[in-house]
Amino acid sequence: PELSEEPPAEMVKMTKSKTFQAYLPNCHRTYSCIHCRAHLANHDELISKAINKCNFFFLMQSFQGSQGRAYLFNSVVNVGCGPAEERVLLTGLHAVADIYCENCKTTLGWKYEHAFESSQKYKEGKFIIELAHMIKDNGWE
Repeated sequence: PELSEEPPAEMVKMTKSKTFQAYLPNCHRTYSCIHCRAHLANHDELISKAINKCNFFFLMQSFQGSQGRAYLFNSVVNVGCGPAEERVLLTGLHAVADIYCENCKTTLGWKYEHAFESSQKYKEGKFIIELAHMIKDNGWE
């Protein structure tokens, strides 16, 4: 059989690559990927900062990733999400999905999809980013 140089029309898959990146406003303190400097989160989205000072330090210290300390955020940008799986974490059983930088594909942390214990429900839909994978940008003194 003779090989065709072009695939049949019904087999051609048209894709549009993502050529943009979300940028957070320069007037806000932000966190960026340490590997490629893509913006990840606005400081205002950091969950722990809304807690009083006594609890703030405790909560900031209490989140642990596989590579050390981590922060919990309400929302993030420039992040892709893998499939959810059940994991036993320090605070119990959760369904989590690994998150990665859309720009450089580095795994950054995870998204809490479901918490099985009622005391942990506040984490659902929130994101953990390990400090080892992010840096502070814009307006930090």
